[in-house]
Amino acid sequence: MSSTASSFQALGRLLRYARGYRRRIIAASLCSILNKLFDIAPEILIGVAIDVVVNQEESFVAGLGFTTAQEQILVLGVLTFFIWAGESLFEYLFQILWRNLAQRLQADLRQDAYEHAQRLDMGFFEAKSSGQLVATMNDDVNQLERFLDGGANAMIQVGVTVVAVGAVFFVLSPLIALLAFTPIPLIVWGAFYFQRKAGPLYADVRERVGDLSSRLANNLAGIATIKSFTAEAREAERLRAASEAYVEANRRAIRISSAFIPVIRMAILTGFLATFTVGGMMALRGDLNVGAYGVLVFLTQRLLWPLTGLAQVIDLFERAMASTRRILDLLATPIQVVDATDRALEEPVSGAVTFERVAFRYGASGAGVEGIDLAVPAGHTLALVGATGSGKSTLIKLLLRFHDPDEGRVLIDGQPVDSVSLASLRQAIGLVSQDVYLFEGSVRDNIAYGKPDASEGEVIEAARTAEAWDFIRALPEGLDTPVGERGVRLSGGQRQRLSLARALLKDPPILVLDEATSAVDNETEAAIQRSLSRIGHGRTVIMIAHRLSTIVHADEIAVIEAGRVAERGRHEQLLARDGRYAAQWRVQTGEVEVAPAPLT
Repeated sequence: MSSTASSFQALGRLLRYARGYRRRIIAASLCSILNKLFDIAPEILIGVAIDVVVNQEESFVAGLGFTTAQEQILVLGVLTFFIWAGESLFEYLFQILWRNLAQRLQADLRQDAYEHAQRLDMGFFEAKSSGQLVATMNDDVNQLERFLDGGANAMIQVGVTVVAVGAVFFVLSPLIALLAFTPIPLIVWGAFYFQRKAGPLYADVRERVGDLSSRLANNLAGIATIKSFTAEAREAERLRAASEAYVEANRRAIRISSAFIPVIRMAILTGFLATFTVGGMMALRGDLNVGAYGVLVFLTQRLLWPLTGLAQVIDLFERAMASTRRILDLLATPIQVVDATDRALEEPVSGAVTFERVAFRYGASGAGVEGIDLAVPAGHTLALVGATGSGKSTLIKLLLRFHDPDEGRVLIDGQPVDSVSLASLRQAIGLVSQDVYLFEGSVRDNIAYGKPDASEGEVIEAARTAEAWDFIRALPEGLDTPVGERGVRLSGGQRQRLSLARALLKDPPILVLDEATSAVDNETEAAIQRSLSRIGHGRTVIMIAHRLSTIVHADEIAVIEAGRVAERGRHEQLLARDGRYAAQWRVQTGEVEVAPAPLT
C-alpha cells in the first residue's frame, strides 16, 4: 500500500474512532471555512474600491443604488469593518474549537490506549518494550494533538481558498482563471509526491522515538547496576547512538519536506506572472475592468501562495498519521484473556485450587507446562520447586489468568477460572512475588493499594502481621514516609515485608508466594516465615520455593521438571524417596558439596 493511501486509511480509522466528536469537528470545520471566506473578502473589496475611484458613478457599487463616489467609499468602509470583525470572530472560534478538540481527543485516546493495554494479557507486555508503549501513549498522542491544533485547520483553509478564489476568477475572467490554475496540478502532484517520499521516513522517526524512550526508561530503572559496573560511559554511548539514529531519521524526513517549498515557489511564480501580464494587457485594451484586474492580481497570491503551506501541513499530517497508526494499532490489539462474564466466584470462597491436565506453551520460546494435575484442598499449603524455567511461575500465571491454558482447566472451589469475572478471581488471590514493585507514594499508600478505603488500624494490623510495623515506626514519617520510585528508599527486605502486608490487607482466601524469600536476608526470611505460620491457618497457600528449608512444613511439595510434575509428596516422603528433591536438600543443608542437576 502506498504511503498516501496508508495515511488516508489512518485518517479514516481516526475519524471512525472520533465518531463521538463529530459535532465538534463539524463546528470547528465550519468556523475554519467562514474565517477563510472573510479573510479573502478584503482583496475583493480593494478591487471594488479601485473600480469606485476609476469609474465613480458607473462603478459596480453604483449599480447597487449608491450614486456618489463618497457614498460608495463609506459603504465599502462599513463592509470592511464587518468583514474584519467576522474574520476575527471566526478565527477566535476555530482556534478555541480545534484546540479544545485536540486536547479532549488526545486525552481520551491516551486514556483508551492505557485502559486497553491494561486488559491485554501478560504475553503482550513480555513481547513489547515498555519504552515503545510509553512513546505510543505519550509522544504519538502528542503528535496527533499538534496536527489538530493547526494542521487540520490549515488543510481545510487551503481547500476553501482554492474553491472560493477559483469561483471569483472564473466569474471575472475564465481565461485568466485557466492561466492562474495551471500550476495547481503541479503543486498538488508535488505535494503528494513529497508525501509518498516522506511517509515511510516519518514512520521510521516514530520507531526511533520508541527506541530512544525505551533506552532512557531502561537505563534510569537500572541506574544502580550501571553505576556498580562503572558502565556510565558505555550507556551514555548507547544512548547517544539511539539519539543519533533518531536525529538521522528526522534528517532524512526534513531533507524531503524542505525541498517542497523551493520547487513549488517556481510553479506559483508561473501562475502569478500569467495573471499579472495577461490581465494587465487585457485591462490596457479595455477587455478587463481595472478593478477586476486589481482583484485578480491580489487574489492570485491568495490562491497560490497558501499552497506552499502544503509542505508544513503534509509534514504535520504525515507525522500525525504515522503516530495515529501506532495508537490505533495498539487499540486494535486483540485481548487474548477475555473477561467475558460478570459472574463472581461463589461466596464464601474457601480457596481449593485444582489444575486438571493443564498444558500451556509460550509462543516465542516454546517453554511452558504439560499435563499438570495438582489439587490443593482449601486451607492447605502447596510448595512448587524446580529449576529455573521448569514451569513453576507459569502455573501461577495460569491461576491468575495472566494467560489461559492451551489445554485443561484451572479451578477454584470447583469453578473454572475462565467462567468467573477477572475481578472476583484476582480479588480472591494475594500475590507476593520475588520482584517487589512498590508505587511512588507513601508506605500507607502501598500497603493499602489493594484496599484503598482501609482504616489506619487495618493498615497497622497488616503491617504487624507481616512483621513490618517495627521498621515502619522507625521511619521519619512512619506510615506517611515516601518510598520513592519503585520503593528505592527502602531496603530489599523492607520492600518484601510491605509487599506481604499489602497482600494480607487484601485478606485473600488464596495466598501465592513466588519465591518471596529468595532475595532477602536471614532475619527477614525468619520474619516472613513467622508471619506465614500465623496467616497460613485457614488460608490456601501456594509457594514457589527457592530455599527448601522454607517449605518443610508444606502439606504437599511438587517438583516441577521440564513442565511436568516429576515428584510430589510431603517433605519426609520425598527425602525417603531419595530422588531429585532429596539430592537438592542435601546440597542446601551441606550434607554434600556438589549435587548433580540442581533444582534452582
